[in-house]
Amino acid sequence: MPEQTSTAAKIGNIVVWILQIVLAVQFVMNGYALFTDQFVAKFDDIGFGQWFRYFTGVLEIAAALGLLIPRVCGIAALALAGIMGGAALTELFLVTNGGFKGATMPIIFMVWALIIAIYRREQILGLLRLVRK
Repeated sequence: MPEQTSTAAKIGNIVVWILQIVLAVQFVMNGYALFTDQFVAKFDDIGFGQWFRYFTGVLEIAAALGLLIPRVCGIAALALAGIMGGAALTELFLVTNGGFKGATMPIIFMVWALIIAIYRREQILGLLRLVRK
C-alpha cells in the first residue's frame, strides 16, 4: 500500500516551494545586476577581475533556475549557499568597506538556501546515489 502523505508534509512542501520561488526570483535579479555597471567597483576592489563578476552572475542565475526544477532544487540550493558563503567571506575579508554589515545579506541568503537544502535532502541524496552508480 502506498504511503500516505500527511497534511503537515504537504503544507511544508508548499511553503518550501514558495521560499524557493522567492529565492529564485531574487537571484535572477541579483545575477542580472552583476551584468550591469553597478558592481564594477566592488569587483575591482575584490581583485579577481571583471570576469569573476560575469562568472558569479551566471552561477547565480543558473542556481536560481535550478531552484525551480524539482529534480535538482536541493543541489541548486546547496550551490547558492556556497556562493553566498563565498560572498560573505569576501565582504568580511576582501572588500574595503565590507565587514559584517556587508556580509549580513549574503549570510541571510546562505541560511535561507541551507534551509531549502535541508528540506530537500532526500532529492540531494537521490542524485548522489545516481552519480555513484
